[in-house]
Amino acid sequence: MHKELTNLPVAVIGAGPIGLSAAVQLLKRGFTPVLFEASNQAGANIARWGHVRMFSPWAYNVDPAAAELLKPNGWNEPTATDFPTGNELLEQYITPLASHPEISPHLHLNTRVKSVSRLNHDLLRTEGRDKAPFVLRVSNPDGEQDMIVQAVIDASGTYQTPNWLGTHGIPALGETEAKEAIAYGVPNILGSEREQYKNRTVLVVGGGHSAFNALQDLVQLADEHKDMRVLWGVRNSSVNNVVRSPENDELQERRRLEVRIQELLEQGKIEVFTELEIEAIQQENGKLIIQSGSKTLPPVDRIIAATGFRPNLNLLAELRTSLDPATQSPTRLAPLIDPNQHSCGSVPEHGLAELSHPELGLFILGIKSYGRAPTFLLRTGYKQVLSVVSALGTDCIATAAQASTTPTPLACQG
Repeated sequence: MHKELTNLPVAVIGAGPIGLSAAVQLLKRGFTPVLFEASNQAGANIARWGHVRMFSPWAYNVDPAAAELLKPNGWNEPTATDFPTGNELLEQYITPLASHPEISPHLHLNTRVKSVSRLNHDLLRTEGRDKAPFVLRVSNPDGEQDMIVQAVIDASGTYQTPNWLGTHGIPALGETEAKEAIAYGVPNILGSEREQYKNRTVLVVGGGHSAFNALQDLVQLADEHKDMRVLWGVRNSSVNNVVRSPENDELQERRRLEVRIQELLEQGKIEVFTELEIEAIQQENGKLIIQSGSKTLPPVDRIIAATGFRPNLNLLAELRTSLDPATQSPTRLAPLIDPNQHSCGSVPEHGLAELSHPELGLFILGIKSYGRAPTFLLRTGYKQVLSVVSALGTDCIATAAQASTTPTPLACQG
């Protein structure tokens, strides 16, 4: 016989800022968190773009409950109006929080969650499902084991699963074969990866701010190495809307980056290719040849795919989720984060009602909850955590789960 559900821990998948926030809130409310991180450090996904300066200031990036926990230990809160890099977020917030004596005993590094299910219940079995605990199959250097928990918070992020370059949503022909010359995300062009880009012809693909970050770094490198060419490919018919944030934008780093790219375009330092629909990538004489419809781009040495990310939902395959078919976010959340209508900062507040699934006790939080939409802010994620954890152990959880596939308003917000 297994323990009563209320005596079991709550699993948190991913030890980034949202997963750590969940651990803080769970402890604050008397729950026992068990926090799984596949890498050897908390915030491992952020470490991969640590050189990039964030759009949001420190005031957006620190969970007030975490700050309350850290301050008695001598933690110095960063200046609220400063804009940190990813590395500064790690060094000044995530690492101190992960190593805090109330958090660290619950953190399991080098431990990957491979799948989540219900005890003695596969996807088809309904009877007794809501009363059965969750089973997590986890893998660490000592092997595999199953963990039994009362609820699951998946805050594992999306950075490990970037979108493909191919126009069809699947890899372009030849894309996987050319993977050694393709970087997904924002590589450290001016730092550890400088040698891969200097004196090269580089194509950046993508119309968002990740592409802008890569472009500005490439142009700076090209100012030092005159044999470089910086190419930019976008699906749009023009790049006339680079500066799209208001002058009084709260996220001033976003505005600054847009203005900088506009300046570089006007200076002719970036070669632009519009209406790009990549169908095939061929390798010829050490170069990459990109085919877009009837157009062939100039040969390039490297490609930076700043094409966004998607959630990896494989580990939840045995659970009953309610996901929007377009964004792959929770169904009720999708209209609030539609990137055709919203940008970072304009998404309305949301919580338990929008984040629940038919699977009672399962929650996808943080940037993974946004699916393929790129409009997430950490401040939003902390509010998600507060709403969900505050409702654990109450009737609100069941009410929200029952309403997760219907448009019926949920009065109980948690």
